Amino acid sequence: MEVALARETVVRSLKVSLIVGSALNLINQGDALMNSESVNIFKCLLTYAVPYCVATYGAVAALRARQDRFD
Repeated sequence: MEVALARETVVRSLKVSLIVGSALNLINQGDALMNSESVNIFKCLLTYAVPYCVATYGAVAALRARQDRFD
């Protein structure tokens, strides 16, 4: 849990979420964004949350695997 909440992990995951989430939102809701139509806020937030969780999980898993190798 400490690794997931470490500043370095959070900052890296936020960067990944911003880039990947923005790309996915353009793909999934691009028409609505370009035409000033209604955007589903729940889907928008979820589209940023998923890459954040994936990036955080990847960081934690990689560090645990590395620690297990040296134990």
